[in-house]
Amino acid sequence: MTTVVHPGDSLTPRQRLVYIVALGALTALGPFTIDLYLPAFPALQNDLGVSTPAIQLTLTATTIGFGVGQLLVGPWSDKVGRRLPLIIASVLHVAASIGAALAPDIYWLGAFRVLQGMGAAAGGVVAMALVRDLFGGIPLVRMLSRLALVSGLAPVLAPVIGSQLLRIVDWRGIFVFLVAYGVIVVLAAVFFIVETLPPARRVDTGHSTARERYAAIFGDRVFVGVAIIGAMTFSGLFSYLSSSSFLFQDVYGLNAQQFGLLFAINSLGVIAGVQISSRLVKYVGPQWILAWSTAMLVASSLTIVMLDSLHVGLLGILIPLWFFIAACGFGFPLVQVLGLVNHAHEAATAASVLGAVNFGLAGILSPIVGFFGIHNAVPMGSVMAATAVVSVLSLWLIVRPGSVPALAR
Repeated sequence: MTTVVHPGDSLTPRQRLVYIVALGALTALGPFTIDLYLPAFPALQNDLGVSTPAIQLTLTATTIGFGVGQLLVGPWSDKVGRRLPLIIASVLHVAASIGAALAPDIYWLGAFRVLQGMGAAAGGVVAMALVRDLFGGIPLVRMLSRLALVSGLAPVLAPVIGSQLLRIVDWRGIFVFLVAYGVIVVLAAVFFIVETLPPARRVDTGHSTARERYAAIFGDRVFVGVAIIGAMTFSGLFSYLSSSSFLFQDVYGLNAQQFGLLFAINSLGVIAGVQISSRLVKYVGPQWILAWSTAMLVASSLTIVMLDSLHVGLLGILIPLWFFIAACGFGFPLVQVLGLVNHAHEAATAASVLGAVNFGLAGILSPIVGFFGIHNAVPMGSVMAATAVVSVLSLWLIVRPGSVPALAR
């Protein structure tokens, strides 16, 4: 007879598949909202008559909205349950997407992008909290690795889809697509997502208020360390995402469809990283896999700077860039596992902080590339290298891999 330790242990394979599909759709909403319009940056810049940094600031506006929204949704979800915050925030996303599609200038577009980000925030937070409600130990690793595959792959695939949409619509049509996606998420939340946090579990001794929940997670040295690693890794990836449209289309002369193909190839790096790390974690502690992946981030980003300075050409950027993206894929699920494993009682709050620092810092740091000017890959690679070095320091000085206990089986 099998003992059911966590609620998710009793789910059938078919029920788990339904959860994976539904939660994957929720998780992808945020990255799609942020990145789908990246291939349209040059067209949007010409249409609205603004500078490159101004266009990149609309990306920053979205990521900041996404980060703030997660900080609001997380504690709210721990207090009232998972479904209500998800439904209300997703409806806000739909309304904001309509506003962005109709925006008359860069200022209105920026305002609606903030609201879009806030509305999309619930998807990733609630998805991670639902998984933590249902699973623990190695099963938690497996489920979070599947969500990490979506959250890591979606930012890379979104521009691919966006580039294909630009064949038939202008940049406003991309926001119409997000309206439709948002409606699908609302319907999924209403009809497929069940409440996994019953009223009896919403008040826990010592963790009944938002202040106590935040105190619990920020008092955890490992959580703080992996949150920094996650944020720096995501910021490095976003430095690439925010500048790549200008770098590869304006500097290297690729069209929107070639740019989309480039992103499709890079997406294989995320897939490889997530899948390999989720299997290695059965044999090697996640903190030790992070030690390897953060070192790879440093090595590959410095290689981009060196080879581009030597004018090696496009391949001199693309090959180390692929390994940088693969290293990001290695790290994403491990950051989530180490951040959530000790915080079952404040799962949504912990997930919201991980997401908020990821997108908040990414939104702040990624436009730095644009302010240096995108005439080659050196500014992009330099920002990626700086974030990678911070990740390494956080792992060894704050997390301290040797002190992290093994995951339960």
